[in-house]
Amino acid sequence: MAKFFVGITGGSGHAYAERLIRELAGLGHEVGVSITGAGCKVLRHELGLDAGTMGENLEVALRQHLGPELGQRVRAYRSEAVEAPPSSGTSLTGGVVICPCSMGTLARVAVGFSSNLVERAADVALKERRDLILVPREAPYSELHLENMLRLARLGATILPASPGFYHRPRSVDDLVGHVVGKILDRLGVHNKAGARWSGLDDEPQPEPGTGAPVPRDPLSGTPHTERPS
Repeated sequence: MAKFFVGITGGSGHAYAERLIRELAGLGHEVGVSITGAGCKVLRHELGLDAGTMGENLEVALRQHLGPELGQRVRAYRSEAVEAPPSSGTSLTGGVVICPCSMGTLARVAVGFSSNLVERAADVALKERRDLILVPREAPYSELHLENMLRLARLGATILPASPGFYHRPRSVDDLVGHVVGKILDRLGVHNKAGARWSGLDDEPQPEPGTGAPVPRDPLSGTPHTERPS
């Protein structure tokens, strides 16, 4: 089993981080986690988890949330713990994911300015030529945001926006979250079933005669409606 690091920031989309940690731990991997001060506030707001003010309670909160079996594979570090193992290339972290990645964190990583453990872990991944995946969820992107993303992509990072697809006909928010998390795991080289796999359009219904429009489907079962809605 491998060892991965997940950094959580103040960007919205903490459901992606929670699912990512759950999937990695569920597959038997060791997961190091750190959260910024802003991330603690968003985590409390979006998921109802109290990590403290600088992540001092994160490990307890995650273990209670994930349960004892998964929780034992998670090791949390305070954001100011720059002496923690993920801050060194010798820790042999298999990959670093910042999820969600705020634009402030992205900008600091882009210029090599490490103000906390999350940013330092990203810096280490770049210098060691290891996988670094940044998951922004900002919208819209300014020119400055795009320039920072381009700079990081040229340095070897993967920019993977939290932009779920709909071709797999998601039935829940969890399906949408899983679609993005599956892509993250694919980039890490982790075999997973978190997201749906594209299998082509062979099972697609033919367009309705004379309209060119696809036959409407039931949103839950995915089966074609036999009658047009009135």
